[in-house]
Amino acid sequence: MSHLLQTLPAMPPWDASVKVAVLMGGRSAEREVSLMSGQGVLQALRSQGVDAHAFDPAEQGLETLKREGFGRAFIALHGRYGEDGSVQGALELLGIPYTGSGVMASAMAMDKVMTKRIWSALGLSTPASVWLPPEEQSESRLARIPGELGLPLIVKPPREGSSIGVTKVTAAADLPAAVSLATQYDPDLLCEAFVQGMEVTCPVLGSGASAIALPVVRIAAPDGAYDYQNKYFTDDVTYHCPSGLPAALEQRIQQLVVSAYRALGCRGWGRADLMIRASDEQPFLLEMNTSPGMTSHSLVPMSARAAGISYEALCLRVLSSATLDHTPKEAAQ
Repeated sequence: MSHLLQTLPAMPPWDASVKVAVLMGGRSAEREVSLMSGQGVLQALRSQGVDAHAFDPAEQGLETLKREGFGRAFIALHGRYGEDGSVQGALELLGIPYTGSGVMASAMAMDKVMTKRIWSALGLSTPASVWLPPEEQSESRLARIPGELGLPLIVKPPREGSSIGVTKVTAAADLPAAVSLATQYDPDLLCEAFVQGMEVTCPVLGSGASAIALPVVRIAAPDGAYDYQNKYFTDDVTYHCPSGLPAALEQRIQQLVVSAYRALGCRGWGRADLMIRASDEQPFLLEMNTSPGMTSHSLVPMSARAAGISYEALCLRVLSSATLDHTPKEAAQ
């Protein structure tokens, strides 16, 4: 993996006088996970000499960042209000550079319907799906979904993460319960064809033409249930990194992921989740995470470690990439 390290751009020395806010917690359904991610990032940055401080937007207004002299923001928020362009827009207005993707890319990546539309338009493989806004969720319309997508199928809220509200439906009779669960989190509904095969994930560092995919992580969950509980609160899932996949397939996945990342205009860092169809090893993109988890169970640190990048070095590299969509004129002079 040393070759990958050589291709990453060198980081400039960090200015220890810059006060950094690690945004964590927030108001989304993923608050608990965000707090775990944020605490890990906070400790890592402090160990590298960064003047880092915890900041929970659910407890104090973002305008406090400007008033208290914060010069950078590390976004360790997950889900709504933190990963969907909302906080990114506020930081743009405040003129505080932040980690991860900008306003538009964050908003599009958070919305799985928009993400899939962009990927499909560019010929990037993603499972067939049906989007149903509230006015199209009648009993008769839902009854046609298994015939259109086949069984099993996946039902999910299009603007949540961490597998919250997601159900694998194996029988048509189970569809109403899955719909009821998903619509607790989002009025819209995304039904997706199930891809039988391996689940993998692949992080990306960098921006534009310099974006680089890290090693692929292969995920083996009990009974294939890689759900919220198994992701963060059990040790029942087995992760393989190196993935053990044929080199040609791993490279194919990495190329697809970088294309997907660039198609959405992502920057800084991110992580794509995919399924590899067992019948022909065809990879299918599921979603792009623009503020990936950084907990003890998280996959970006695992992949980075396989590439020779420690957790602390990863956090510092992500922080060093903090920027704005638009640099204020006074700052550019």
